[in-house]
Amino acid sequence: MSSFKNALKSKQKAHRERSQPGSRAHLGFLEKKKDYKKRADDQHRKDKILKKLKIKALNRNPDEFYFKMVHNKKVDGLHQPQEDEVSFSDEQLHLMHSQDLRYIRMKRMTEANKIMRLRSELHFLDFDEEVKTKHTIFVDSDKDAKMFDAAKHFQTLPELVGRKHNRIRTDQLEHINMNKDLTAENVETMLSDKQNKYNLLLKRIDREKELGVIEQKMQTQKNLLDKTKCWKVKKERKNLSAQYKWKFQRKK
Repeated sequence: MSSFKNALKSKQKAHRERSQPGSRAHLGFLEKKKDYKKRADDQHRKDKILKKLKIKALNRNPDEFYFKMVHNKKVDGLHQPQEDEVSFSDEQLHLMHSQDLRYIRMKRMTEANKIMRLRSELHFLDFDEEVKTKHTIFVDSDKDAKMFDAAKHFQTLPELVGRKHNRIRTDQLEHINMNKDLTAENVETMLSDKQNKYNLLLKRIDREKELGVIEQKMQTQKNLLDKTKCWKVKKERKNLSAQYKWKFQRKK
């Protein structure tokens, strides 16, 4: 029983490593075992890496050659590819940025004009299918309500009764000679074409927004070419260019 009591960890005195004596304080911090363990593990890791590199160097083919061997340079111990130095003057850089910016602006204006034309054709009618509208027709009696014919009342074909806009009347169909060709399949084709146009409109709106963001970023890069002192206010994001604040200069 006494041997078990002596073996209990809770009854044993905690072992503490001594601190640096006052007479040796000028030598600095006294290393403990946990500090030695970290230093030893780090040294062992480095030794393993050196051992692998030595084996790799011994097994290397002396005749191997890569073009990156002559096109790389060492910077802070890391190999970096050498870039071809192409020097442009400030006037050339301004001209290059101006031409690219004008092209992007032209493409954005083209998309904006196409969006305006599509909107003028569609007018966003019947686009939101979730909004349900009602058209109330008043009749004189219950008998008339039961015998009510919507196609006859609106003077159109039964296939066109459900349309909220551009509901062509029968006399108009006879006038333009479309009554023979208009069927339920043709109506479905018309509706699918309308939905395709709406999808095309949404894609053009997204493209116009992307071109606007690109234009803003290119304009910011062009403005940074000036020698005016500036500092960044907001970082660049995916849908927003970086924002800078320039030092005020009075123009004569």
